[in-house]
Amino acid sequence: MDEKPEQSSLYELEFPAPEMSGPPERGPVLIHALEGFADAGHAVALAAEHLRDSLESELVATFNTDELIDYRSRRPIMTFSGEEFTSVDMPKLTMHAVRDNAGVGFLLLSGAEPDLRWEQFVEAVRRLTEQFRVTDVIGLNAIPMAVPHTRPATITAHGDSEQLGGLPRWGSEMKIPASASMLLELRLTEHGYRGAGLSAHVPHYLSQTNYPGAAARLVETVADVTGLKLPIAALDNAAATVREQIDSEVSGNSEIQSVVSALESQYDSFHEAAQTQASLLAADEPLPSGDELGAELEKFLAQHNRDQEQGDAGDTSGTI
Repeated sequence: MDEKPEQSSLYELEFPAPEMSGPPERGPVLIHALEGFADAGHAVALAAEHLRDSLESELVATFNTDELIDYRSRRPIMTFSGEEFTSVDMPKLTMHAVRDNAGVGFLLLSGAEPDLRWEQFVEAVRRLTEQFRVTDVIGLNAIPMAVPHTRPATITAHGDSEQLGGLPRWGSEMKIPASASMLLELRLTEHGYRGAGLSAHVPHYLSQTNYPGAAARLVETVADVTGLKLPIAALDNAAATVREQIDSEVSGNSEIQSVVSALESQYDSFHEAAQTQASLLAADEPLPSGDELGAELEKFLAQHNRDQEQGDAGDTSGTI
């Protein structure tokens, strides 16, 4: 990669590009961790940040958010000192070349999900993956579910069966609102990449706060699926701290305690039954089938999309 690579209006490449190779039997993996649409507990953002910070990483490309983000639907946060504006936190979307603990390279696409020009964005990512001879693509998601914080985080997966092994699957056909991550996975799969996605389950009552337990589960599962040697100790430690904080809050509220106890009973019954196609959404009812689980996911994503559209329409933020 000695020659300066072709530039794109959607991203700026670092030069020279890093040299990187994947495992001997295949090319590098692309992990895409886009925030916004399905990032309950900020687990996707936490996982991406952890991988960048805990491993050797090198910036490959910076995407042009002026071309990809609708700032009026997701307004950047500015700091005002009382006398003047002092800073602005603009959204970022980057691709890094990362090496695992064994020196094996992979690509990490992370940051704000694009609002605009999805097909062009996907094509730009595809060109970058071709440059680095990527063969496998894995997307990270986190969704709110009726699960307790007192039990290990769980994962549901989709995509290439050879990659995913015995991980639980959704198991039903559905129509759901799209995301840039979904389109990226679809298009790259159409071009011959092995594609898969992992969805961590976040307690629904913690979906708006940082939940590192789900981030740790995502990173651990990526390691299992890809064979990459990825650290998780820092996330596990953060998860333990958050668990203590939540337990302290719950212990003072009998109503919340009863809810958590009911979720624990449901969770334990599910795992004792060992029904990998059953739903974690049931409460005091027979566990539903994979088709019913898929219907619940479809309902959740449709409601999420409606809430987001209503929030955008109701944005009447002013300026100073």
